[in-house]
Amino acid sequence: MSSQIRNQLLGRISNGELGPGAKMPSERELSEKFQVARTSVREAMQGLVSMRVVERRGNRAYVAEHLPDVVVEPHDQSKSFVAELFQTRRLLEVPLFEMAAEQATDAERDRVAAVAARFDASLDIVEFRRLDREFHTTLAAACGNPLLIELYGKVLDQLFRSMEFFTLLSAQSNQLEVAQIIAESCDAHRRIADAFCTGDALAVRLASESHLDSVEQSMVDDLH
Repeated sequence: MSSQIRNQLLGRISNGELGPGAKMPSERELSEKFQVARTSVREAMQGLVSMRVVERRGNRAYVAEHLPDVVVEPHDQSKSFVAELFQTRRLLEVPLFEMAAEQATDAERDRVAAVAARFDASLDIVEFRRLDREFHTTLAAACGNPLLIELYGKVLDQLFRSMEFFTLLSAQSNQLEVAQIIAESCDAHRRIADAFCTGDALAVRLASESHLDSVEQSMVDDLH
């Protein structure tokens, strides 16, 4: 039971629901939610502390935070800014995923595979973006470097909140193109996950680069 609680909390941290610095639910809240004794909750929280994704401050637990907030402000036309965002993701995300593929544990590979299995071309854009973020942060969390994990999470949070992204993806005139992006991205995520789960770091790098190139081209060239 403690493992189930830990994994659910880790999922909420990975998908950004509980961001860096956020207060974790109390033992009482978790005990009531899962209908378990507090000892199971304490074991789950200790597991997260050992993983260095949660830290204790007095008698409360918080999502680990060691870096200042990252603020991304657009300064150019919409599509030029989108291109800059993708360049930022390439520089940070691709080597991070490669590192994660080299040193992930079996449990971390299983978590990535489980998230990848939930992708489906029928997802609407809201559900897809939520799952997309969960996939990328779950994969990055396997790199073993808490500072890189936090930095990536903060950058990804800003990118996913970008009004430029939202405007292009939510425009009614772009719905056919967005559906195509979702379908292609689902396939790309499965390829990345397959390579990650076999520990093939080079294949993860190539698949990640190809995925980012494809999505950027679609957003810049096809959306309006």
